[in-house]
Order: sequence, then structure tokens, then C-alpha cells
Amino acid sequence: MTTVIAKPSSLLSNIRVEKVDKFQLFKFNDELQIRMEELLQRKKANSLTPEEAIELESIGELDRIFTHINAIKLSPKLKFFGILA
Repeated sequence: MTTVIAKPSSLLSNIRVEKVDKFQLFKFNDELQIRMEELLQRKKANSLTPEEAIELESIGELDRIFTHINAIKLSPKLKFFGILA
């Protein structure tokens, strides 16, 4: 059996850039955020279809990528305030 994973890049149209302090951070638009929350609830209830599981994996991968990029953008500020060593 072959596992199929949708490309996270197919979701890029659902990304927005939001200014937080002086940083431009990547965020999901409201539609994608709501969809991710719905899929997470269905996963908790053990009622995801195989297609939804693929969709959730793609959204999750994109979330991890943007969390990492946002952390890199914020790290100099966090170091300045002594939050990161």
C-alpha cells in the first residue's frame, strides 16, 4: 500500500502575513485555521476519512514549516529579552 501525501504548497493561497510588533509573521487565514480545527476534532473522535487524514497531514506540515520560520524571525528579539540563551 502506498501512502499519498498532498503537497503543503497546495495550501499557500490560505496563508496570510500578519504584522506582530515589527515582524511580519506567517499565519493561516481564518478558513484554513477553522478547517484544521475541524479535522483535529474529527481525529480525536477517530472519524477521519483517509482523504481527511491526508489533508490534515498537509496542513500540519505547513504549520510546522511556518512555525519554524516565524521562530527564526523572532529569535533575535527573544535573545534580547533573555528568553533564549
